[in-house]
Amino acid sequence: MRTDRLVAVLLLLQRRARVTAAEVARELEVSERTARRDLDALAMAGVPVYSARGRGGGWRLVGGARTDLSGLTAGEVRALFLVAGQASAATPAVKAALRKLVHALPEPFRAQAEAAASSVVTDPHRWGAVRGGHPPPRFLDALQDAVIRGVRVRLGYTDRDGAETERTVDPLGIVVKGPSWYLVAATGAGRRSFRVDRVSSAEETGEPVHRPEGFDLAESWRAITDEVDRERTPVRARAVCAPDGVGVLRLAFGARLDVVGPAADGRVEVVIGGQDERLLAGELAGLVAWVEVTGPPGVREHLAGIGGALVERYRSLPSDSGRRGQFWARSVNRL
Repeated sequence: MRTDRLVAVLLLLQRRARVTAAEVARELEVSERTARRDLDALAMAGVPVYSARGRGGGWRLVGGARTDLSGLTAGEVRALFLVAGQASAATPAVKAALRKLVHALPEPFRAQAEAAASSVVTDPHRWGAVRGGHPPPRFLDALQDAVIRGVRVRLGYTDRDGAETERTVDPLGIVVKGPSWYLVAATGAGRRSFRVDRVSSAEETGEPVHRPEGFDLAESWRAITDEVDRERTPVRARAVCAPDGVGVLRLAFGARLDVVGPAADGRVEVVIGGQDERLLAGELAGLVAWVEVTGPPGVREHLAGIGGALVERYRSLPSDSGRRGQFWARSVNRL
């Protein structure tokens, strides 16, 4: 992975007075052409490296042979750790290299580098329909900076109903969920999440953030999403499922499916969330070959109604449909 190599090259420059493309190639087991491209990429990205020609030439970090990387600005350090920090999807090799890099940074930068590494969480599960990509929200950089530097923000915000409010919050972290960005913050009313694209203003107050002791961004976000999912899907249908149908249910319901465990008869107990009993029954009706709903009674009644309506509508079957009916009957009997 190229990110791994770029960090490795940076560490190599930190340890040595100078390096040549041939030395980088040997260290990283790549071609000299690849090594030169990586060195050029560091320079183009703004890392303070330069090349010298002739005898004694090679690549060096600005500031001398054994620099402490003070050529890196605070913004560059934060950007590096935001892109491949501990809370991102970075590979284990990148994370290990970044831990070493933290120790090579000047003291003023270390706290911000470590804060950047834990300030962003990626949640791959989307809410609602899949939408196309969008540019980063207007105030994303300002809010990330406030999280990393630990300063309170006076936040202007427009909620889903269009109401505009202003409040002072303690920024705790940023979450990427599908195409959307969220700010997790402490407020006077407790911990809240804010859609960054609904932020209308973000002004730092200069006051330090009150960060709860032991705060973990990933755990806090899981608690927030669990609560949102409970509000979005208040109905819980209990069911037993044939073992080979659990995968089908996962595809159909995703995070709304909770596998409880094995039932006494060898099937699997599950709980499925939905918006209301009628809609949930409609979703479950096509899965009769795998699932038997045991409750609540309202979902079972809707399923019975759907079954009766299907029988009434398709009572007259074509001659070859009898075999299909027998297949479904055998599938149901298997439950």
